Amino acid sequence: MLMEVIIDTALDSIKLLPFLYITYLLIELIEHKVGEAGRARIGAAKKSGPIWGALFGIIPQCGFSAAASSLYAGRIITIGTLMAVYLSTSDEMLPILISEQADVRKIMAILIGKIIVGIVAGILVDIGVRVLGKGYQRGLHIHDICEHDHCHCEEGSIVKSALIHSVQILVFIYVISFALNAVVEWIGMEEVMNVVTHYPIAGIFLAGLVGLIPNCAASITITKFYLEGVLNVGSMFAGLLSCAGIGLIVLFKTNHSWKKNVMIVATLYGISVVCGIIVEILFGM
Repeated sequence: MLMEVIIDTALDSIKLLPFLYITYLLIELIEHKVGEAGRARIGAAKKSGPIWGALFGIIPQCGFSAAASSLYAGRIITIGTLMAVYLSTSDEMLPILISEQADVRKIMAILIGKIIVGIVAGILVDIGVRVLGKGYQRGLHIHDICEHDHCHCEEGSIVKSALIHSVQILVFIYVISFALNAVVEWIGMEEVMNVVTHYPIAGIFLAGLVGLIPNCAASITITKFYLEGVLNVGSMFAGLLSCAGIGLIVLFKTNHSWKKNVMIVATLYGISVVCGIIVEILFGM
């Protein structure tokens, strides 16, 4: 079992390398090559970020949430855009729905629901940040990440720097993912979900917590339990909304303000639970 966890974790982590490398190469290009006019255009585009974030996040690939976390750490996207990506991302949800031949209308309803929640929540979060006067934390600071990690990669080319950062993040992802996969394998995700199914309303809160586990087993189990009729629609929706996947691991590695990271996770959880309750009231009761 241990060898299987090691191999599966390694394969899942390696798949993220292209996303991480392209992301850090983009950050390096903006930091070193883009002038003030280019930075201004990027700043203006941030207002529509939640829309694009929700649309890209729905693509069944957890690499987008990992990329979004790195882009947020580099202050290239706003916290609202990050939230939109997290809420629309669901790891293995879509492949499972398709492989299980779920009703097309049900699939579209879930996807559209996640996109709408992602866009609305992302825009509201950005507005809230502006109203509170905290701004968008302007300033692209890949050099801050370099200084924090003591990698000295700014001394070389941006290609080398992007690769160094990508490998560092990949190693961190592997270590954390391996630990989580081992725990999930030992406890059993189905055992956790059995607790959720016994408490309809409280199950929405529990499903939201399960979704926060940065492991594809969460989205797979939530989706399968829902299709089998074991999980109610509210719990399913809450669990899949909070499924940000590997993105949360990358967030805590790249964004060095733990206070803000905890607030982001708490906001993600809160939005997921509230939306799950609303969906359960409207469609489950």
